[in-house]
Amino acid sequence: MEPKNLTRVSEFHLLGFSEEPELQPLIFGFFLTMYLITVIGNLLIILTVSSDSQLHTPMYFFLSNLSFVDICFTSTTIPKMLWNIETQSKLITFEGCITQVYFFTLFVVLDILLLTVMAYDRFVAICHPLHYTVIMNSQLCGLLVLVSWVISVLNSLLESLMVLHLAFCTVLEIPHFFCELNQMIQLACSDTFLNNMVMYSVALLLAGGPLTGIFYSYSKILFSIQGMSSAQGKYKAFSTCASHLAVVSLFYCTGLGVYLSSAVTHSSHSSATASVMYAVVTPMLNPFIYSLRNKDLKRGLKTLFEKVTVKCPLVLGPMIAELKASESRSRGIAIAEPVLWSPRSSAGEVSGVRSPPTAVRSSVPTSATRERPRRAMRSRGSQKYSK
Repeated sequence: MEPKNLTRVSEFHLLGFSEEPELQPLIFGFFLTMYLITVIGNLLIILTVSSDSQLHTPMYFFLSNLSFVDICFTSTTIPKMLWNIETQSKLITFEGCITQVYFFTLFVVLDILLLTVMAYDRFVAICHPLHYTVIMNSQLCGLLVLVSWVISVLNSLLESLMVLHLAFCTVLEIPHFFCELNQMIQLACSDTFLNNMVMYSVALLLAGGPLTGIFYSYSKILFSIQGMSSAQGKYKAFSTCASHLAVVSLFYCTGLGVYLSSAVTHSSHSSATASVMYAVVTPMLNPFIYSLRNKDLKRGLKTLFEKVTVKCPLVLGPMIAELKASESRSRGIAIAEPVLWSPRSSAGEVSGVRSPPTAVRSSVPTSATRERPRRAMRSRGSQKYSK
């Protein structure tokens, strides 16, 4: 592309999926539903793992980190797209676009590295079960997550800084629903050879390398499963890996499909549609994939719901009673506490019916009440003298 009219870029136009007005409410509802399912599903996994002490194991520790990354992953792109549809504006500032590129690249790489770490965890658990607790200790688990974050942050920083040095033409329309690194490089009018070389080299290193490690781990796992004599042991070992293998296949297949299709067809709208699979659908399906066949996670979710249902009445009950008491005090009338009559109540009283609120008698003594004790004392004195 020949450079023409190179100026300081202030904003880009995100074209999205369709420009037809009648389709915008449908697209808005579709993506809002998927976003809410993604956030709620992954948040439930995080709360379940943190609240259940029996799930404080390396596998669920990595799973909760993956759920957190998936929430951040979708929050990088979907809220801005929903805002653009609601305000009927397709603009995004240059700073906002660079920020979106940075965080999107960060969480994509972090997702890949965490999936690789989880594959290594399954490899140690199945191939070296006797040494699992020694190898996968808390220090190593924390170190693996920390290294994944550091690599992702440094890679995203490098990619974003290189985009800042590009010069852009007057045509600033991005045929996508978010600012993607590849799309921004294609819009540049300056030389992009270094950017493309770095982008594809990093993709080969940070996507191909972990994929090779995942394949190696599962090849060892398959050999170990074949060597097991118990059919129940084989089924248990395979079931613990099936969910992770499904997520890895879904993420890599959709991601590679997007970039291969964009390189072959050069169709921007088809690339944007395919990006939905790995940018939105995969994070949404992860909680379902990991929880459907996992008995421990199901039990933890059930325990979490039971805790919530028990605590809600305990928290809301005193609040409601306090509100009723304050309302009665504001009226200036003391209201007696309603009584639930039992089946052993006296005749004429119906069981299960609350008595109507009755006014509490005043505690201030009247002249009649003061006179009663005096009369009783006089009668006792006269009886004594008569005897």
